[in-house]
Amino acid sequence: MSESTIPVLPMVSHADLAREFVGNENRAHWHDQALWFVRSKRDRMMQLLPEWEDLRRHAAQIKAHTLSRLPDYLEQFELQANRLGAHVHWASDAVEHNQIVAKILNQHGAKRVVKSKSMLTEECHLNPYLEKLGIEVVDTDLGEWIVQLRGEPPSHIVLPAIHIKKEEVGELFHERLGSSLGATDPVYLTNVARNHLRDDFLRADAGITGVNFAIAETGGFVVCTNEGNADLGVSLPRLHIACMGIEKLIPRAQDLAVFLRLLARSATGQPITTYSSHFHGPRPGGELHIVLVDNGRSELRQNEKYRAALQCIRCGACMNTCPVYRRSGGHSYSTAVPGPIGSVLAPAKDPHRYSSLPHACTLCGSCTDVCPVRIPLHHQLLALRGDLAKNGHLAWTKRISMRLASFVFQRPWLYRFGAACARHVGRWTPRFLVYGPWNKWGKQREIPPLPPQSFQQLYQIHKLNDVESNRPSAGDVP
Repeated sequence: MSESTIPVLPMVSHADLAREFVGNENRAHWHDQALWFVRSKRDRMMQLLPEWEDLRRHAAQIKAHTLSRLPDYLEQFELQANRLGAHVHWASDAVEHNQIVAKILNQHGAKRVVKSKSMLTEECHLNPYLEKLGIEVVDTDLGEWIVQLRGEPPSHIVLPAIHIKKEEVGELFHERLGSSLGATDPVYLTNVARNHLRDDFLRADAGITGVNFAIAETGGFVVCTNEGNADLGVSLPRLHIACMGIEKLIPRAQDLAVFLRLLARSATGQPITTYSSHFHGPRPGGELHIVLVDNGRSELRQNEKYRAALQCIRCGACMNTCPVYRRSGGHSYSTAVPGPIGSVLAPAKDPHRYSSLPHACTLCGSCTDVCPVRIPLHHQLLALRGDLAKNGHLAWTKRISMRLASFVFQRPWLYRFGAACARHVGRWTPRFLVYGPWNKWGKQREIPPLPPQSFQQLYQIHKLNDVESNRPSAGDVP
């Protein structure tokens, strides 16, 4: 297959893609509250662990150390995995990853595949690639399966269907699966899904999973799920293919406990995921293939500014707290990993296509505060803005406005004059001139009333009043 098998996507404008989501005020408000609820659960779990910050610090150090010696640990992992009977493959990019997976499936005559949630396969667009080859792929994570039935990508890396209401799921299941019309009960809908997916598990020729953590010391890896679908998907078929980004490595088995304590608490506010499944070689009579994928990670590792982004353990905490993501939805980022971490990873790899994402950020720093591996996300996003501007990836409107602002800010007298004009003219300017179609910023914001005096004028008045109040009266003069 050629590179044309990976879709060539148009340039992303986060603002344009977010407009439709924000336009539905009820959905945007509900989405915001749902994610903040998950963030609140994370905070409660964090407060139950006095050693939380020590865990974060330790996890960040382990990841930084692993990245500093990544080639050595990858070779160690391959050696140990081979000793356990696994087959290790190396893929330089998404195209090669998809070709390797397809080749393995073809060698085994596999035509039906069950897949548990893997953001790497979303990143590589594996599903459409295999479907073009006549291979049926079913995502068995409930949220992933729902969005697959809808023909759309996940909107969140942990909660892929968080943007969909239960009423919409009921309608979808009625249309596609023949469930009761108007059913919205989550238990009923889950049972409908279970009955349909069970047949897919029984008919599958192969199971594909992602990898949460791989241990260089042992050659084993861990997959974390809450539904047990990964276990079922690879226990029935003889063929198991595990797709893994090379940054998922940790050095030792004893390091795993640190990350398992952080992952679920950060992701969903649970003490631990329901299933933390350990794989050490193939099951008896079966085959295990591990595909190690680079796809731009080595290049990112060489960049000191953004290397720490590879420490990410895909918990989604930065998305749950981000005020922009919560109000604009995951699809507005148009990348497999959205939100703050995606706004670093995507433009670092493809600055032309994803140049708008670092600007979809308030730089509030909340993402950095909640990150379990202490990635300085808001600092990286600010640095990316500068790099994108230097390399000519800044929109002409922003370039002109920034140059104009720089010209004014370098001339205090001009700034004061402009502010005075705005205060006087703004009070009687017709509303349609301020909030017209040309003012995109004003579409979602209301400018507060302009004060009659500037801060400097108020400061001088208060300063004069202070002097007057401290001046001795005539009766106090000796």
